[in-house]
Amino acid sequence: MLKRLSIVCLVMFCVTSLAVAETMPAPKDPVILTVTGKITNRNSAQGAAFDAAMLQALPSRVTVTNTPWYPEKTAFEGPVGAAMLDLVGANGTMLRVTALNDYVVEIPVADFRKWPVILATKIDGKLISVREKGPIFVIYPFDQEPSLYNELYFGRSAWQVRTIEVR
Repeated sequence: MLKRLSIVCLVMFCVTSLAVAETMPAPKDPVILTVTGKITNRNSAQGAAFDAAMLQALPSRVTVTNTPWYPEKTAFEGPVGAAMLDLVGANGTMLRVTALNDYVVEIPVADFRKWPVILATKIDGKLISVREKGPIFVIYPFDQEPSLYNELYFGRSAWQVRTIEVR
């Protein structure tokens, strides 16, 4: 009996230790993105909350591309979407992205895994204001992969992103 109790305690300790190891630090500044749903790493009751510094700490990329929203090539900079999914331990197949104005779009997780889609927080080196489509703008590498330059992917390029639910 004592041996069985010891094993149960050991298993509970290991599970608790794993849960603690997978927690994310809490944001220190205002939250600009909350990721919910099928994720294993959380730092709040809602899910994984990110402030600007937390997003900037993720592996990032600059994507210089033509878009239908700007008259000339524009440099977008921000964390690679796949890195964010890895950090939160996403294990779904679809992302439900909601903007500040309640616009909702579904993006397959496969898009973030196949292409270097970014969660742009800067345009031409400057933070994106809400007025200019910020604080987060989903950007595909349109010039790198010309097959992405169409209405389907333009529709998935949500701006003023507030939440991402992993389904």
